[in-house]
Amino acid sequence: MNSLPLPRVGHIEFLNCFPLSWGLEQVQAEKIMTLHANTPDVLSDQLVAGELDVGPISLVEALAHADDLVVLPEVAVGSAGPVRSVCLISKVPLEQLGGQRIGLSSTSRTSIVLAQILLSQRWGIQATFEQLDPQTAASLVSVPAAVLIGDPALKATLVDGPANDWNVVDLGQAWFEWTGLPMVFAVWAARRDFAQAHPEQLASVRATFAAGLDQADSQPQAVAHAAAQISDFSPDQLQEYFLGLDFGLSAQARSGIAEFSARLAGFSADFGARSLDFLPSLEPI
Repeated sequence: MNSLPLPRVGHIEFLNCFPLSWGLEQVQAEKIMTLHANTPDVLSDQLVAGELDVGPISLVEALAHADDLVVLPEVAVGSAGPVRSVCLISKVPLEQLGGQRIGLSSTSRTSIVLAQILLSQRWGIQATFEQLDPQTAASLVSVPAAVLIGDPALKATLVDGPANDWNVVDLGQAWFEWTGLPMVFAVWAARRDFAQAHPEQLASVRATFAAGLDQADSQPQAVAHAAAQISDFSPDQLQEYFLGLDFGLSAQARSGIAEFSARLAGFSADFGARSLDFLPSLEPI
C-alpha cells in the first residue's frame, strides 16, 4: 500500500517567521511536511483554494473562511505592543493625512484593514487608499504615506524612517494602546477537510510546529545570529525584534481576535459579524 503524501504546508518568507523556519529546520520538519514558501497574501489564497493542506492565513481571510478552516493553537504571528514590522510611514504628521493618498502594500490584508480601522475609528482620518507594490510603497515617491509589513516595514522602522525623518507609526503598538489587547496578524490553519480526513498527519504537523518553536525559544541568540546572515540587520536588532513577537494563541490573543472581529464588523458593512467558533478549543500540543 502506498504511503500518504506529506502534508503541503505554507511558510511565510519574511523575517517575522524566521524563528519558526529555523526551529523547523532543527527538528527536521521535512520528514513530516513539505514546506511551500511565499508571501502572506499568496499563501492565504492557496490555503483557501485547497492548494495547501495547512498554512498561515491573514486573520481577515481566516475570519472570512472560518467554515472551511481549523485554526491551530501552536503558532500565530502577533504582538502585545510594538511589532516593528507592521507600520504606517508618513512624510507628514499623522493629523495632516486627511484627504491624502496612502499607499498600501499588497502583501497583508489584515495589516491594511487594521491601518484603515485605526485611521478612521481611532484618529478620525479619512484618506484615499491606493494599492502599490511593496517597493514603491516603501519609497514614498508617489504618495505621502504608506502601510508596510514584513522586512520593508522593519527596515523603515529601524533605518529609513530615522534617516529620512519620516513619521513611523507601529500599528501593533497603536492597536494595543487603543484596546489593551494583543493584535494577531496571521494564524496557522488546516483545511477542515484535511483535518477530518487525516487527523494523525495533522497531529504530527502540530507537534512539529510546537517542537520547532521550542527550539527557537530556547536559543534566541542562535536564531538572531542566523537571521542576521540573511538580512541587513544586526543580531541585537533581530533578537529584540523576535522577542516582541508572539507566536502563540493565548487567551489574551484570542480576546484580541474577538475585538478585531467586532471592530471589523463595525468598519465594513460587507464583512458583518463572524462566528469565532473556528478558534481552537484544544490546548497546544
